[in-house]
Amino acid sequence: MSGRWSTGVRREMLPNGLTILIQRNDSAPVVAVVTHVKAGFFDEPDRWTGISHVLEHMFFKGTPRRGVGAIARETKALGGYLNASTSYDHTSYFAVLPAGGLGTALDIQADALRHSLIDADELARELQVIIQEAKRKLDSAAAVAYETLHEVMFDRHRIRRWRIGYDADLARLTRDDLWAYYRSRYVPERAIVSIVGDVDVDQTLALARGIYADWPPAPGAHDPSPEEPPRRDVRARTLRGDVTQAELVLGWRTVPPLHPDSAALDLGAAVLTSGRGSWLYRTLRETGVVTGIAAHNYAPTELGVFSIGADLEPERLPAALEGIAEATSRLAAFGPGEDDLERARTLMLARWARRLESMEGRAASLAAAEALGGVEILDREYDAIASATGAEVREAAARYLSTDGVAGVVYLPRERGADLTVEALARTFATPATGYRPAPRVAAPVPGAPRSASGRVTSQVLHVPLPGVDLLVRRKSGVPMVTLGIYVPRVDFEPAAQAGLGALALRSSLRGAGGLDAAELAFSAERLGGSLGAALASDWLGFGMTVLVEHLSAGAALLDLVYREPTLDDADVLTERDLMVTEAQQVADDMFRYPFQLAFGAAFGDTGYGLPVSGLPESLAGLTGADARSWQSHAMARVRPVVVAVGEIESEQAAAELAGIFAAYPARAAAGVVAAQRFALESGLVTRAVARQKAQTALAMVFPGPARRSDDRFAADVWAAVASGLGGRLFEALRDRRSLAYTVLASAWQKGRAGALVSYIATSPEREAEARDAMLAELRKFAREPVAASELEQAVNYLSGQAEVRRQSGSAVAAEILEAWLTGDGLDELADPSAPFRRVTAEAVQQMASRYLDDGRRAEGVVRGTGEGR
Repeated sequence: MSGRWSTGVRREMLPNGLTILIQRNDSAPVVAVVTHVKAGFFDEPDRWTGISHVLEHMFFKGTPRRGVGAIARETKALGGYLNASTSYDHTSYFAVLPAGGLGTALDIQADALRHSLIDADELARELQVIIQEAKRKLDSAAAVAYETLHEVMFDRHRIRRWRIGYDADLARLTRDDLWAYYRSRYVPERAIVSIVGDVDVDQTLALARGIYADWPPAPGAHDPSPEEPPRRDVRARTLRGDVTQAELVLGWRTVPPLHPDSAALDLGAAVLTSGRGSWLYRTLRETGVVTGIAAHNYAPTELGVFSIGADLEPERLPAALEGIAEATSRLAAFGPGEDDLERARTLMLARWARRLESMEGRAASLAAAEALGGVEILDREYDAIASATGAEVREAAARYLSTDGVAGVVYLPRERGADLTVEALARTFATPATGYRPAPRVAAPVPGAPRSASGRVTSQVLHVPLPGVDLLVRRKSGVPMVTLGIYVPRVDFEPAAQAGLGALALRSSLRGAGGLDAAELAFSAERLGGSLGAALASDWLGFGMTVLVEHLSAGAALLDLVYREPTLDDADVLTERDLMVTEAQQVADDMFRYPFQLAFGAAFGDTGYGLPVSGLPESLAGLTGADARSWQSHAMARVRPVVVAVGEIESEQAAAELAGIFAAYPARAAAGVVAAQRFALESGLVTRAVARQKAQTALAMVFPGPARRSDDRFAADVWAAVASGLGGRLFEALRDRRSLAYTVLASAWQKGRAGALVSYIATSPEREAEARDAMLAELRKFAREPVAASELEQAVNYLSGQAEVRRQSGSAVAAEILEAWLTGDGLDELADPSAPFRRVTAEAVQQMASRYLDDGRRAEGVVRGTGEGR
């Protein structure tokens, strides 16, 4: 795989100091504009904690040329989306849209960058929104644990602060504070504008010069963080709150991003936790000690933090700590073997490619590299990962992952689990490594010889019907990867008492198939560039992976093996079942997923769509290996599957390779259209509510709505585009004008058997009634009167543009093909996905809303907070 990611980048620094980067990428008719400002949380003196993030919000709040909300509405009307993020070392603003709108998008972004008004009244309202965002973050155990880890690890550096700011910090900020920070940090010499997409480089550079060249130069203020003194000691802290499971994070101080040891530390993190073949996945996740585990070497500008985080039952904390201590000690003492290193390296390089597949990902990465010293740094980082040795990984681990320099934070339920003490942490990490362990054997099945396979091309998708399987293949240029999957439709839902059985069978299949155990399967897949994964959806199930293009046949052969020959050993199924029970319990801590789970249960009853795909704790608890094997033989093996392949491949050649693997499948007819599932409520309101000690109350509403094949579904999509998102009615009415919430949305939920119109808001508990009433009032308007012509045009343009934007990545294209094939009207609908939206009228939107948005027929899911976080 090529590592020359900066090839073709045109770089120009204007006389005022602003840097422009442009790279042509014609893999999709899309362009991304990323504005990278070198000002973030590290730049904030204590009196201004959180100000970078506040300014990010005010970026969208108007200029002399554009009123409040106009920036978002104009971008949406171009078919694009915009957003922003604040990090420790920078703030980034981005717009992604069809390439034809570049000129207007640049004008919008430059206007906001240079001429934000920062109106005092708007600031007062937006600060209330940001306080809601801060409360939402306090309700996230992972966010609290990770930021507390930084506080524990560092004594002086600004990374130790709660970066978004506490309520009191935010409430103190004034318009004068924002203006002073804006005028001193948002200057040309600290800004990088990165443009990547299907554009002419010379024309784009001339356009950017014309827009940015007259921005007056100004020196940027610099207020560095206090320096952190060196130290080496063990530190620990225990947090307790209203959570169902434990969140453990461990950390070590490391090095800045350009340090020679940085790549080796990145690889070390991948050896430990990237993929199912990683050390800690095999020893802790496969065995059921943790439900999830991840390691990262995070290096913003001037420092680095190597962290390992895990979700687990509180009682398993000692076992998790012992496993992590043994693995990090082994990494430092022996390093990874060649097989372990190559597995991790291949995964990292493949994931690197996927990150740079989208225009936004490429533009942001180029800007970040330029901020560090030049776009060529991107290539050097890639090459460093590609060339780092096992000895270098061992030496870096020995140098930084010291047993006497570890810090730990655990977030526990109030009444479960033992506190994490310094003494216990030091004692656990003082245990020496047990010795080098060889990697699992790699025994991938040998693919069959290619076979001639004739088919028909529809909407650029080659369809080859084999006796027992359909092959759907599409070329998608961009990066040398191919997304592969094998899927079957859900012909029947599982009985309510066995909800989650299909998910259990598929996940357990990855623990062994065709004579390979879990580790051998994982290694066989990850040496190809991707991890095998179970694909779980309401209407279909299957297995998928993304591999390097040269491994198409080998990847398909592995998918075939897992699909046809899963072991489903009793012990493996029970271990996976217990993990799924824990995960199902953890959903109750998620202030977004849980309200919707409650609402859909109320809307559809305890069957079908009313139950989560992965089941409930009570439905999973009694499932056995025999249940999983029975389900696999009936619901999976006897249903005609579809194989989807999308990537930088020649369709006919790829189809021939796939036919060599799947042509021997026994003949099966297609499943046909499944019966609809009725919305459970004929009339009335049904609410499922739970009380939690959380900072916010989260409210999800579910109304009936059109299903995936309904004639109304495009009107429902247009309704959602008018109602939701930046520039949408709900955003402006509930967030901009009332400051009720940070997160507010509406969506058209469309499945093969049923549909729904949904909305969500999270707000302070004392404003729950106000939020509900305001939401319902806005929804009623859609039924009373047609949407304005300008709203309709904006929504249709947005949906049409997003149809192109979504096709930037191979995985998104594969998902679009799969949905059209299994739950839609077939591949023909892919030819011009924007055409149905252009046919929608304002009257059609009103009629759809009148039919479905009935106050007297809705379900609610409510997680009712107390106003207090942990």
